[in-house]
Amino acid sequence: MSDADPPLRSDAARNRRLVLRTAYELMAAHGLDVPYEDIARAAGTGMGTVYRRFPKREDLLDALFSEHIDTVIDLAEQSALDDDAWRGLTRFLERQLEIEAQSRGLGQLLRSRNHATALVQRAHERMTPLIARLIARAVRAGQLPAGVTPADFVAVHVMVGSVLDASRDFAPQLWRRALTIALAGLRHADLPGDPPDETVINRLYDNPKK
Repeated sequence: MSDADPPLRSDAARNRRLVLRTAYELMAAHGLDVPYEDIARAAGTGMGTVYRRFPKREDLLDALFSEHIDTVIDLAEQSALDDDAWRGLTRFLERQLEIEAQSRGLGQLLRSRNHATALVQRAHERMTPLIARLIARAVRAGQLPAGVTPADFVAVHVMVGSVLDASRDFAPQLWRRALTIALAGLRHADLPGDPPDETVINRLYDNPKK
């Protein structure tokens, strides 16, 4: 709610919290496409209660995940302060994926092709220059080959995230091996082709505004 919104009655506020808690638990387990009908049924409320508070799914996603997105942005900002650029980059990716491992829905949102929201777009816009700064420092320090760009790290995020999603139910730590393999390859590879630019990031995250 914005500051201009009137305060909710106690029962309405309680129902809103119940819907949010239920929706988060369902999306953490099953992903972002959980139907409103399932949320209402699990929360023990009517469909009207869910739609009245969150008429658009984007409203619900922003309410559910804004705090988590802020946490990821803070991780990027803290990583940019690390004296060792490579350590900052690897810690950021690892911690981000650890957060995603706790919620299938959050992982889908951060790597979304179908649920992009203004909140996530703002997060990408804030994180990309921080990652670019870390990469430039790592290249200067000889920790990464010249030509590595933020889009390469987005590709690592998408690839390892796909492993995380595919294996979370039977090998929930497999993504850590995939991340180690991907980062080792990026650090030591003779990279082919032209370096990908920011437009590649937008296409990987399927941002329709770019």
